[in-house]
Amino acid sequence: MSKEFQKYFETNKQTWDNKVGVHAKSDFYDLDSFKKGETSLKKYELKALGNVSGKSILHLQCHFGQDTLSWSRMGAKCTGVDISENAITLAKELNSELELDANFVCCNVLDTSLYIKNQFDIVFTSYGVIGWLPDLMPWAQMIAERLKPGGVFYIVEFHPIVWMFDYLEKTPVIKYGYNQKEVIYEEYEGTYADTNSNMISKEYGWNHGLGEVISSLSKAGLTIESLEEHDASPYEIFPGLIEKEKGMYVTKDKLYPLLFAIKATL
Repeated sequence: MSKEFQKYFETNKQTWDNKVGVHAKSDFYDLDSFKKGETSLKKYELKALGNVSGKSILHLQCHFGQDTLSWSRMGAKCTGVDISENAITLAKELNSELELDANFVCCNVLDTSLYIKNQFDIVFTSYGVIGWLPDLMPWAQMIAERLKPGGVFYIVEFHPIVWMFDYLEKTPVIKYGYNQKEVIYEEYEGTYADTNSNMISKEYGWNHGLGEVISSLSKAGLTIESLEEHDASPYEIFPGLIEKEKGMYVTKDKLYPLLFAIKATL
């Protein structure tokens, strides 16, 4: 890994370490309800993966583990991976408090295979994950390494069209390329989970079009079973969205999708 990429990852890691304390107190993550039994999983992943009881799941970029632990509550044997030491510490505390049996590993997601040698029935990742990665081929290869033969990979993620906009402006404007290779740096006050927080988020990210996502997975040996694009997002990811139904948001004119989801098998 180049020194430049190391600098980007270290900056992102520090930001995510700082986010954990803010996010744990936020209404967005609503830890109180989660501890009382409410799932953090959304309808897309629940429908796509169905009954996971008895299956092994590797959850990539798990933050502080709510989704990992939600799968665990459903009977899966789960391992969560995240770059933030603070996030993994909190995930382990929640796992113990809730008397679940998930495992958590702190590492850069691209280094997962250096830390985890098991293979899994399912590899899962969701909502704001691939934009932190400069190149998807190592990511896809790692996923192939960690899947059992016949295993399922599932990603539900914000659509690449969404990342073309600059949301730091009052009215979002198209600023970034759909297939832009250059790194994107943003620095702003607050986080997506608490816009009123006074913490400073410093973030390096990259845009990846659907062609790149599909091709990387295919080249790594996975077979694409489905690609879906959805107008409705379970997250109000930028200003001006309309709540279509409880907890689901769409753009006013539905000119472009907010999410995509890929299911692939090894």
